Amino acid sequence: MKASTFRLGINLWPPFLFTGIHVTRITPDYRQIEVELRMRPWNRNYVGTHFGGSLFAMTDPFWMLGLMHTLGRDYYVWDRAGAIDFLKPGRGTVRTAFHIDEAVLDELRAEAANGEKVLRWFSNDVVDASGDVVARVRKQIYVRLKPQARGSSA
Repeated sequence: MKASTFRLGINLWPPFLFTGIHVTRITPDYRQIEVELRMRPWNRNYVGTHFGGSLFAMTDPFWMLGLMHTLGRDYYVWDRAGAIDFLKPGRGTVRTAFHIDEAVLDELRAEAANGEKVLRWFSNDVVDASGDVVARVRKQIYVRLKPQARGSSA
């Protein structure tokens, strides 16, 4: 799927649309994705800052989706685990970015070449308008070469 079509679709997806999560940029190769969370009355917590679930949701699918598109159809790519550390109250619009470089892709391909599962942690920061880190998110991604892909490369 073209990145521009994907971006439009995910921005209209109700869990993102109605929580103020907005994908602002996806490069055509899916290696760079930028997301923002706008403050809304319905995504504030009791003390008037961003609800932690919304902060995590804005980061949730993007490591997996970026890797799925960059590694291609020969690989299973799933989210396996996630963690978030809240470092500062989030107010206003907050942002995060995902960058997948070629070296990481090469490592994943090499580690998965024998058909074994690969578990890799990725992290990114959620920052406010001042650039201060509001939350640090870690996601563990599962990667495995599909059996038919192993058979065709032999």
